[in-house]
Amino acid sequence: MGDRRLLQIRGIKSHIGLAEVFGMSSILPDMRSSEKQVASFLKEMGLRWVFQFPVFVYDEVKRPRVWSPDFYIPKLGMYIECCGSENFNYKYRERIYDMNGIRVIFVHLYKERTKWKHYLFNRIREIEDQRHEEVVNSLSRLVKLD
Repeated sequence: MGDRRLLQIRGIKSHIGLAEVFGMSSILPDMRSSEKQVASFLKEMGLRWVFQFPVFVYDEVKRPRVWSPDFYIPKLGMYIECCGSENFNYKYRERIYDMNGIRVIFVHLYKERTKWKHYLFNRIREIEDQRHEEVVNSLSRLVKLD
């Protein structure tokens, strides 16, 4: 069974092979304009991504769900959701992801046409700084145990 067929069976919406899922990024024909913009910016930053990689979450009443944020960045272990409409409840999704401990950056391109790149870059840096602080704190607790 070829790479592309295996991806379809596992439910990964993609037009690429397995090798690309775990390290390559390419703009896909069915991406919206906002998704293409973010994909190009991630490429500029040297970050490889996977388009609509599924993530397992529990909703507010503990029902299991599988959602697919627009981008997963394996190197950073974080997701990006391109918000393209004022009519969608992004706050609900944000709350559910937070409840599940999944880091998703919501980029509102329709609101921030000129500032979204700066916002995305800063959010990635903030999350990485938070993670670094968490690791340092964990390691310092371990040192105290010795």
